[in-house]
Amino acid sequence: MYNEKIPYWVRNISTVLIVILSIKIAGYFCIVEDRTINQIFKVISRMGMTGTILFLYLKTIKLGCLTTFKYENVLATSLYLGYLFLGLASFGWSSDVKYSILQWLMTFESLVFVILFMRVISLINYYFPVYTVSLIHVFTVAVFPIMMIFILGSIVQPDLFFRGMRGGAEQRLGGYYMNPNELGMLSSIGAAMTYLYVQKASKKVGAVLMLLASLIVLGLTASRSSAIGFLLIMGILILQSENKKLKISMFVGVALAIPAILKFMIFKDGGGVEEVLSMTGRIPFWTALLKEGIIREPFFGFGFMRINYTDYFESLNTYAARMTHNTFMQVLMNLGFVGFFVAFWQLVMTISNYFKERKKSRYGKFFVAMFIPIFINSLTEFGIFGETNFGILFYQFLILLFVFQVRTNRSKSEDYKLRLFQKRWRLNSKNQTAN
Repeated sequence: MYNEKIPYWVRNISTVLIVILSIKIAGYFCIVEDRTINQIFKVISRMGMTGTILFLYLKTIKLGCLTTFKYENVLATSLYLGYLFLGLASFGWSSDVKYSILQWLMTFESLVFVILFMRVISLINYYFPVYTVSLIHVFTVAVFPIMMIFILGSIVQPDLFFRGMRGGAEQRLGGYYMNPNELGMLSSIGAAMTYLYVQKASKKVGAVLMLLASLIVLGLTASRSSAIGFLLIMGILILQSENKKLKISMFVGVALAIPAILKFMIFKDGGGVEEVLSMTGRIPFWTALLKEGIIREPFFGFGFMRINYTDYFESLNTYAARMTHNTFMQVLMNLGFVGFFVAFWQLVMTISNYFKERKKSRYGKFFVAMFIPIFINSLTEFGIFGETNFGILFYQFLILLFVFQVRTNRSKSEDYKLRLFQKRWRLNSKNQTAN
């Protein structure tokens, strides 16, 4: 029932969070070719949204919501904090302290954003259940405007929105605004989230259009890893479905798609199976990192987000590069075997939390739709432990997905405050259940 006493922003909390998240994601894109302007835009948009979600969190508390949280499945979070602490300590031996500090601060800032974002959702879902926030809905709609910008841009300004690859023989959507593989990852997440949203949406037409937008962008990026990731997500989600017709349709669709998959993924531009198995030809580079790089600083690495004493790792046996294009190799180089050990077990515990909570949590399918694209992206790009990108932001959501829960066993003073809260906003206590 409509309650005029409840503030307008609470009644429209999903829309508010969608806008905040959409701007936050956009803050990882470039908007012009000028590097200085891009840096200003990124700082303002990212920090601005963290400030906005903090303001929203404080307003939520001011309404009378009790911050009586309990924390579960905290080992993954503790290990992630350990990873950040090790990164912080690495300022003492980093080969470029300023760069390490900048990267660390951006990673820490996004973690603060996610913590506040999840706390706001937990409080709203518990204290104002009639306005329950769905993360699937929030991510679906938040990604859609970005997809539309790139679709329209590819039509109106193709020279700016497409990036020439392989000597200009291949044109991939992204331009200088975003690495095509990173954009492909975002579009595959958007498509997977929209697929989940379509199943519950009352207005199917709009949801289907959003799904098509993400699929169009995914196709135009020509991102092999993102396309494979999307197919894996759909396979898992459809196999989990009880809809037999949907399963049969999936198998028929895969059979029909095999020729296209072989042409555009396996034998793309004559690269063949060898290129696919060698992760786009980067194995010689990774081999050089292991044989010539990490042996110089094996235990604690070169410092947070540094892979050498200089800006680029160079070898006689491979090309020079500033990043490893593999998030696990990246953390090995910048924090050594100690950092790799912490990061590896942190990932294991995050996955473990999913298997522990997937059947009783509303976020089980959300985890699958988010985790697969960012994990595959981590094998060949920046990834979840790499230089700042929105993959890190998304992974931080997964780390905290099963952690926050409003505590139901309250003290007498807390029960009294809760009754006052319910009376103030004309709420029914029977509707309030832990989320």
